[in-house]
Amino acid sequence: MKPYYQDDRVTLYCGDALAILPQLAPDSVQAVITDPPYSSGGMVRGDRMASTQTKYVQTDSISGKQLSSFSGDNRDQRGFYLWANLWISAAREALTEGGIFGSFSDWRQLPIMTDALQVGGIVWRGIVPWHKPNGRNTQGRFANNCEYFVWGSNGPRSKELDQRSETLGGFWQENTPRERVHQTQKPTALMEWLCRSVLPGETVLDPFAGSGSSLVAAAATGRHAIGIELSEQNCALIVERLAHGTLELEALI
Repeated sequence: MKPYYQDDRVTLYCGDALAILPQLAPDSVQAVITDPPYSSGGMVRGDRMASTQTKYVQTDSISGKQLSSFSGDNRDQRGFYLWANLWISAAREALTEGGIFGSFSDWRQLPIMTDALQVGGIVWRGIVPWHKPNGRNTQGRFANNCEYFVWGSNGPRSKELDQRSETLGGFWQENTPRERVHQTQKPTALMEWLCRSVLPGETVLDPFAGSGSSLVAAAATGRHAIGIELSEQNCALIVERLAHGTLELEALI
């Protein structure tokens, strides 16, 4: 299995996560930190079938119209649940005993994601909200301006593992990046915070690397990273971001 890109900290594979994950060495990563397609963005199936541009990009986004849509986001809830079980189970095989597993979700898919985590063999341990002050507000309704990092561990997590790791809070607040290079790009500072759940020198796996924020964050904080990304266009973007070491869109133009 030949990497698309590799340096002393980051290895990136271009392809389907379900094909590549089984080829990774067992017990080779200390954390899985990822942001898969949610197959969400609506209350009914018809809404979920819309393009990711329609579902996830606000009309006032500075760079939204420049961003490419991505695939794999149009499964119905049964399909999403079965698909999540498959990739979570495969990712768990690469995860060390007691290692951290975490996946982002929105509010619509949160219940099914917590189920999929457990069916995939992960011990569910909690939910970390990411609050976005610049999220969408709707007149007369509570704002849906949080996404959720559903996390757990690969089996029991020993006191030794907990004691050697940093003490982290249970909440993150930061605006969605306005000058972003991917429609659902997470802030690098958020990803750096999540990477601190493992020690410097340890390895983070992201099966859905997207624009590579998790890989940039891992490298910036002294961790190693393995990324898998289906889109060759996104893989090229990740290599650019790793080379520049910056989130700024202007650096990539």
